Amino acid sequence: MDIKKLFFGVIPVVLFCACFKKKENNNHDAIKAEMVAAEISFSKLSQEKGNRNALLQFLDSNGVLLRPNTYPLVGGNAINFISQANDSSYTMHWQPKGAGLAESGELGYTYGVYTVSLKNKDTLIHGTYVNIWKRLPDGTWKLVLDSGNEGIEEIE
Repeated sequence: MDIKKLFFGVIPVVLFCACFKKKENNNHDAIKAEMVAAEISFSKLSQEKGNRNALLQFLDSNGVLLRPNTYPLVGGNAINFISQANDSSYTMHWQPKGAGLAESGELGYTYGVYTVSLKNKDTLIHGTYVNIWKRLPDGTWKLVLDSGNEGIEEIE
């Protein structure tokens, strides 16, 4: 093969493909950052308006809640559970520590730590959580699974 043909024919194609793949990864990273931003907005809304309001806004209509001492709450049952919850005696906030995203960019997860502050007591409850998120066609993120565990001493 002639060196000129290789240099002017094959190498530009390889470079173009490499740049295109890098652009795809940047888009993947941007979508993952959007999901993490949704998680942070979810936590901020919980602090400002209560956990019930935050869950009602972010939970998908077919979302699943995993809570202690009960079967998984799915869809309408989860919405009913949230609607009846009284969150006036505590505030809750959480902070993502990591995230992952499917290659398609349509499904991902976040995990991290949370703190529940009881309002009439000097009591803090710490724990860990994992959330699974779904990206809707309009680019918004909805929570499809919410779960957490109590039990860490304090948050770093």
